[in-house]
Amino acid sequence: MTYLNRATIIGNLTRDPEVKTTTQGASVTTFSVATNLRWTTQSGEKKESTEYHNIVTWRRLAEICGQYLKKGSKVYVEGRLQTRSWDDAQGQKHWRTEIVADNVIMLDRAGARNNGEEIEINQSEPATSEQTIEEIPF
Repeated sequence: MTYLNRATIIGNLTRDPEVKTTTQGASVTTFSVATNLRWTTQSGEKKESTEYHNIVTWRRLAEICGQYLKKGSKVYVEGRLQTRSWDDAQGQKHWRTEIVADNVIMLDRAGARNNGEEIEINQSEPATSEQTIEEIPF
């Protein structure tokens, strides 16, 4: 049996990316992307709903995202969904679902190079779970 774990979104960064380094020297960048859903009800009323997605990038992709992305940047993100949990200092359990990205495309012309083309950033190797949760610095 074949399984599929794939997420694809287009949206805007809600904050500047946060770049950190693990104890083993791997770069990891986290940021949040907002996506909007707009619809019209049967009565003609316009509605909008916003979802916020946590994004994680690793290694070279993390470095590039940290360097070129900023709050408000429009991006295309591809990756896999991952949910992790941890206990805080008070023993409270926390859960976080995130997209571990292996492909990010900057869609803003302002964020692109001088010729106004899109910049595509691919992870050179698949983003794996080789880092333990304790090694992730957030």
